[in-house]
Amino acid sequence: MIQTTKAILKSVYQARPRDVHKYNYGNLLIIGGSEFYSGSPAFAALSAFRAGVDMVKVIAPKRAADIIASFSPVLAAYPLDAKWLTKENLATLISMTESAKTVTHGKVAVLIGGGMGRTEATQETIIEYLSDISVSVVIDADAIHAVAEKPEIIAGKPFLITPHNYEFFVLTKKEVRNLTEEEKIKIVQEQAKRLQTTILLKGANDIISNGEEVAINKTGSPYMTKGGTGDTLAGIAGAILARGISPFVAGQAAAFINGLAGELAAKKFGESLLATDLIDEIVNVIK
Repeated sequence: MIQTTKAILKSVYQARPRDVHKYNYGNLLIIGGSEFYSGSPAFAALSAFRAGVDMVKVIAPKRAADIIASFSPVLAAYPLDAKWLTKENLATLISMTESAKTVTHGKVAVLIGGGMGRTEATQETIIEYLSDISVSVVIDADAIHAVAEKPEIIAGKPFLITPHNYEFFVLTKKEVRNLTEEEKIKIVQEQAKRLQTTILLKGANDIISNGEEVAINKTGSPYMTKGGTGDTLAGIAGAILARGISPFVAGQAAAFINGLAGELAAKKFGESLLATDLIDEIVNVIK
């Protein structure tokens, strides 16, 4: 078993040669948001930029996209003509994904799930989209609920699933909340192997497994229960996947970065910590 340390960052961040071009360090597509929720994709996008990705594009229903675009000039948000994701948007999602893959010569990843809601139409669209694409994906939040309905679609693909305890139960039907760490490790490894994917179970200590190897991340703070800190983790993971890093290594690195940035923010703000405070500390972890 591996315990993550700062050394994991050497697998992700190396000195950049002078003759680099846009997208050499990745393009992340974030699919999320709905008529009622816009914060999740925004937190993830800002975190991804701070984690070093070259470009982030948010794809969201129009109201969410318009709000997200207003947060910062660095955020590009494509508005879908809908209140929430439906099958009418599927062709657009696939086309934009394939286009990004071509433009970046494969240095692309997708983050899907945050703030999308769980309408039947949205869940079915997520399943069809994930079935059709062949790029690295972080599956978070509402997208985990969709995958739970048809888990065979993820088998063998370069996907990273990032559940908390309840989402892990939804995905696997295994309750781990009150188990010992050793018991959790065993179950996460077993379920990652069964599903043929990589799982990052978020908790006081994060457990990452691809079904063969297991890693434990112990960075973090009790103040990271605040809303948005899971979105920052997903954004960091997406940024790392977009560089061409494997889901298992990306999961370890993202958990380490997010946890340590949370620790640094907690020292300053304590109970007043916000997800945006964590985002501001990412630079102090990876510099």
